[in-house]
Amino acid sequence: MPTTFIINGRTETVDLPPDMPLLWALRDGLNLTGTKFGCGVAACGACTVHVNGQAVRSCQTALGDVAGATVTTIEGLGNPAALHAVQAAWLAAQVAQCGYCQSGQIMQAAALLAETPNPTDAQIDEAMSGNLCRCGTYPRIRAAVQDAANRLKEA
Repeated sequence: MPTTFIINGRTETVDLPPDMPLLWALRDGLNLTGTKFGCGVAACGACTVHVNGQAVRSCQTALGDVAGATVTTIEGLGNPAALHAVQAAWLAAQVAQCGYCQSGQIMQAAALLAETPNPTDAQIDEAMSGNLCRCGTYPRIRAAVQDAANRLKEA
């Protein structure tokens, strides 16, 4: 049964099983490979996307559950000509080392800032705690979130 939803601003209909994880529908069905597979059990955050503005783990979200919803992936957050404030802050702070977790980290940070425009360090740590970074760039992640908050205030 086809599923129709809005992905990165455009309406898409995919003819994939409704119980398929959204992650695989994005990667294999729509060729949006910025969302990464990390653990498959929603424990690492590498697969984080936004569904109706909320950060969710796409590895544990069924495709059928997003029917009619608005989904944003890292590809839809910003673009090279107009980076989202979080993406610009990530580059400025040189957060990425291996980079594997970064799309999930950025999507989680963007959701945090949409809900809490001026987060404290404790709020940043709590919101980002479900996103693991094997390289350990947590201090740079926190600094980038603070920088992004400032960039969003100035915009």
